[in-house]
Amino acid sequence: MITEEIRKELFDRQDQGYRDLQIRIIPNVTSVIGVRTPELRKLAKELVKREDIGDFLDALPHDYFDENQLHAFILSEMKDYEQCITGVEIFLPYVDNWATCDQMSPKIFKKHKMELLKHIKVWIKAKETYTIRFGVGMLMEHFLDADFDPKYPEWVSKLRSEEYYVNMMIAWYFATALAKQYETVLPYIEEHRLDRWTNNKTIQKAVESYRITPEQKEYLRTLKIKG
Repeated sequence: MITEEIRKELFDRQDQGYRDLQIRIIPNVTSVIGVRTPELRKLAKELVKREDIGDFLDALPHDYFDENQLHAFILSEMKDYEQCITGVEIFLPYVDNWATCDQMSPKIFKKHKMELLKHIKVWIKAKETYTIRFGVGMLMEHFLDADFDPKYPEWVSKLRSEEYYVNMMIAWYFATALAKQYETVLPYIEEHRLDRWTNNKTIQKAVESYRITPEQKEYLRTLKIKG
């Protein structure tokens, strides 16, 4: 079966040092083979062409972090939008770490933004940490430039979570939004419409960005919420 074939291929590409590093930097992930990301991306481009790849994608939950990573990269390479979005919907509840969440970025989404937006609205209201994070990430990736609408940061500003990885993504979203849509997004920081931690983390990330001017950074520093 393709699943066993893929697992053997992953172990053939194992890097023990990289495995140990991944275990250290990705919380709650212990079942790691240790295949480097460029190798996984290369393998995904080969596997996505196979007629039986669906058997691997259906074999959820996977046993190894590397299998989840490979799964995300295969979805990212799909050229059929309906097949891809269906696969993403099935896979999202099984995503259990920031790396798999953040590195899953289907290229086909760029050509189907309005259809994608319907899914984003559902994802950001989900219960699962990484489904929410993925939804905000897709909003950040695809809807901060030509397709930006002021209602999108409004959606994100209303999110409240106790989860670090959700709040970090919200901060990342607003820091990026400040770089791309400064005048529209600035009131969210000025009016303290985010919780204290997320507000201050947004400012920290924005100040670290080369896309924010020195004058903007100086002003943003004055908007930190104390306490």
